[in-house]
Amino acid sequence: MTHHISAMIDAHPKGTGVLAKEKLAECIAACFECAQTCTACADACLGEYMVAQLTACIRTDLDCADICAATGTVLTRQTGTNSAMVSAVLKACQTACGVCAEECEQHAQMHEHCRICAEACRRCEAACAGLLASLT
Repeated sequence: MTHHISAMIDAHPKGTGVLAKEKLAECIAACFECAQTCTACADACLGEYMVAQLTACIRTDLDCADICAATGTVLTRQTGTNSAMVSAVLKACQTACGVCAEECEQHAQMHEHCRICAEACRRCEAACAGLLASLT
């Protein structure tokens, strides 16, 4: 899953700096996968007959998708990486994924898309935590 991400990291003339390559590649992949999954979950929620009860889920999905996409993009940039910025976006993404997972888990027994989304959020949350831990 991270083959092309790892290949691009390896091809970068500046390397990864203080970031562990494997954890970085895993986190980038998890962020972009989570962004897609959250967007798809929000869209699926809009298609449900009980859409009014899913308003908070839709909003949380969309917020998490935006934060994950931004985090994946920031992590992809290796030239002149700022550790404080990386740490801040990872913490924000970890929080957003935790909040979104909690929301989707409330609907997971009724809606398969929410179960899948919660899993992707937990994976991204863990990947962000792992990369954060490698920074210290």
